[in-house]
Amino acid sequence: MSDEYIYDEATGEWVAGGATTAEAADDGAVVVRDSVGNVLADGDQVTLIKDLTVKGAGQTLKRGTVIKSIRLTGDAQEIDCRYEGIKGLVLRAEFVRKR
Repeated sequence: MSDEYIYDEATGEWVAGGATTAEAADDGAVVVRDSVGNVLADGDQVTLIKDLTVKGAGQTLKRGTVIKSIRLTGDAQEIDCRYEGIKGLVLRAEFVRKR
């Protein structure tokens, strides 16, 4: 067992020298993490961790609201999703938690 670690600048984490991860295998792929560090993928369900006022819709999404079937964008901090009555909803990953 080797005690060598390499700093991965893309994720900001120390990884074992001989370890290969899915993120490292996909060069150029954006890794999106929720508020507690879980990796998000297309189709995941997320829960809001705070009340969010939706600009242009005149509506507030309450803490604990479940958003189903998210889609990842090219940005590491934004996720695209649908919610009844709101079209084109984009949420910041820092305000959601994976279910």
